[in-house]
Amino acid sequence: MKIGLLSDTHGWLDEQVVAFFKDCDEVWHCGDIGDSSITDQLAQHFNLRAVYGNIDGGDLRIIYPQVQIFECEGVKTLMTHIGGYPGRYDMAVRDLLYRERPRLFVCGHSHILKVMYDKTLNCLHINPGAAGKYGFHKVRTAVRFLIDKGDIKDLEVLELKK
Repeated sequence: MKIGLLSDTHGWLDEQVVAFFKDCDEVWHCGDIGDSSITDQLAQHFNLRAVYGNIDGGDLRIIYPQVQIFECEGVKTLMTHIGGYPGRYDMAVRDLLYRERPRLFVCGHSHILKVMYDKTLNCLHINPGAAGKYGFHKVRTAVRFLIDKGDIKDLEVLELKK
């Protein structure tokens, strides 16, 4: 299954991101959506999973949860907006990570693209950075990757000028 992963659109979705995801089976949005028109647009083209972020209002918090835990092609996945990094997880999610033991943890919030492996949890951590134009980041980013029979592979990065 090919996954498109983005975060921190803050109410603005670039058509280049949509094009980058064109062959994806699912798109996952890690919060700070900004406006339901963003998820509406993504859902028109893709199977969508999303969580709300700290800037998202009540309408998005009614539609999307704060945390999603699900299986994808044999890979237990935990998705939230504010998560931190291996060795420095946010207090709000750290206990959940240790209890659930996902193989893949995806989050946003930092506006910085990072892919790290947590040896303690045996878990791949992906933060796709920020796809939107609002914030301190210098480059807009999104990622796509494959989950195939329990393997996470072929990660690709889209970088766009802000």
